[in-house]
Amino acid sequence: MDLIHQAVPELDLEQIDLSQEFLGKRLQIPLLINAITGGTERGREINRALSELACQFGVAMAVGSQSIALSEPERRDSFEVVREVNPHGVIIANISALAKPDETLRVVEMIKADALQLHLNVPQELAMREGERHFAGMLDNIRQIVAAASVPVIAKEVGFGLSRESAAKLFAAGVKIFDTGGQGGTNFVMIEDRRQGCFNAELDQWGISTAVSLAEILSLGLPVQVIACGGLRTAMDAAKAIAMGAELVGMAAPFIKLYSGAGEGALADYLQQWVYRLKAVFLMTASVNIRSLQQKPVLIKGQTRAWLEARHIDWRCWSR
Repeated sequence: MDLIHQAVPELDLEQIDLSQEFLGKRLQIPLLINAITGGTERGREINRALSELACQFGVAMAVGSQSIALSEPERRDSFEVVREVNPHGVIIANISALAKPDETLRVVEMIKADALQLHLNVPQELAMREGERHFAGMLDNIRQIVAAASVPVIAKEVGFGLSRESAAKLFAAGVKIFDTGGQGGTNFVMIEDRRQGCFNAELDQWGISTAVSLAEILSLGLPVQVIACGGLRTAMDAAKAIAMGAELVGMAAPFIKLYSGAGEGALADYLQQWVYRLKAVFLMTASVNIRSLQQKPVLIKGQTRAWLEARHIDWRCWSR
């Protein structure tokens, strides 16, 4: 994908407004620090550091799966710390789409969440020798969760992407926010294969890319919000996803790698430079804000274009 350089943007850098309304709160940057960890002391420290970063920069944050804290209450603190550090920010709870409705209510309450991610990870479960094998009834379960939930529900893939067929079914079940979780980022099938999984590396490249998943969902023309996530690393990646129509972009691996390698102190410097580069792309495309960028042309090429043409998806026509 390419964006078009504008040599005379008629903008100053300080005019660029990256703020975005999400879940009834104002974010300063259209970024979600996506679901990573929790449940251990190490996970608690990571969540604390990332929550402080989210608070400082005005971005959203999701925690890792909270199921362990339901069976082992002593681990709740590794998740609760996120809300303690960032009492007014956008915080998102996380649990399996197969969880019982009453369990989803408990994880939301645990961190006073603004929304609930239901993670969809069928390939990962199938790759695990001890994984789940029963997925019939998932949509009905999601429908019950949405009906019982006190906050918006987000359907989140974990690295294999969402097709338009899946998005349509989830929308019919009541879901209005989608996290693409596209192929190209953290590969949980590959991780499970390294743990003596079931696929023997044959399905390491399974999934739908983030760009394609974003286009597939948006092509339905439904009144939904989409978070682009899965392999996004750079400000350029983020700008392209937003230009296609994403409300937010989600990243996880860059933060955990930086924290592990360089320590907590490196996080703010990294994000500050990332924001500068994102603003630079906005200026170089003559886009003063998110809505303006979403009106600019996007050139889609190569394998992504071939996929969309094969699926009869006209990327020039969806509402952005």
